[in-house]
Amino acid sequence: MKYAFFPGCVSRGACPELFVSTMEVCSILGIELDYESMKGASCTGSGILQEKNQKLGDTLNARNFALAEKSGNPLLTICSTCQGVMSQANKRMKDNPEYLKEINESLAEEGLEYSGNLEPKHLLWAIIEDIGIDKLKSLVKHPLKGLKFAPFYGCYIVRPSTALDFSGHPERETSLETIIEAVGAEVTDFTGKNLCCGFPILMINESNSVNMVAKHTDEAKNNGADAMVTPCPLCHLNLDGYQPQASKAAGHTIGLPILHLPQMLGLSLGIDPKALKLNRHIISSEKILSLLFVRP
Repeated sequence: MKYAFFPGCVSRGACPELFVSTMEVCSILGIELDYESMKGASCTGSGILQEKNQKLGDTLNARNFALAEKSGNPLLTICSTCQGVMSQANKRMKDNPEYLKEINESLAEEGLEYSGNLEPKHLLWAIIEDIGIDKLKSLVKHPLKGLKFAPFYGCYIVRPSTALDFSGHPERETSLETIIEAVGAEVTDFTGKNLCCGFPILMINESNSVNMVAKHTDEAKNNGADAMVTPCPLCHLNLDGYQPQASKAAGHTIGLPILHLPQMLGLSLGIDPKALKLNRHIISSEKILSLLFVRP
């Protein structure tokens, strides 16, 4: 299946391992990523721009949607924050045709128009809804049996559920757990999986943000997790990058590896850990690799 590929800002900047591992995984899953048609796309506004100027933020997203429509392919993203922001903008435009008309007047200056019919979709959902769990299971070469993963959704891919169409796609609510089990691993549940990672307040209240990282990672590890997996690169930046500070706040070493969704998938599909760039993380993934590849 072919998609207009919108990787978002972070996977092309602070988390390049996400982009690389996505390309590796999608080539095996039979997902063709049309990145060229979206090279002129802009940031979604990350929800921050919308707080100051909602119409400007929605116009930027409509422009991205128009680029995807021009390619003739559905839109795929690998960032939960992008998914949430795009879904909310899309709902506002679909619910208000006059609003969409005003936005299209701005897009007309660039020769673009958004029909209002696009449905942006995260890779997490696309695997379940378009590719199918059975196909994923059939491609698993190295089941992650014996490994326990804690799912961490973050904020934007779970709320508001109306914009994310949970009523039409109830499987989205437990999509991460479904994928973890499909690759042979065990799900480690914990209360923080649907909560904020703390990234949005990092620059204004680092102490609280770090404490949130400590709470989530500590709880997941105490519940038995060998690692945590997330579909959001911003959550990864905070949960992985600020975990050393979180360990200091907690008064003990936490040491919980944080994997991007495609990295976990890649391990199960038999992709070399080096190709997945697992060595780029702050918290070492060596322990889970040893559990996976060195067994009695």
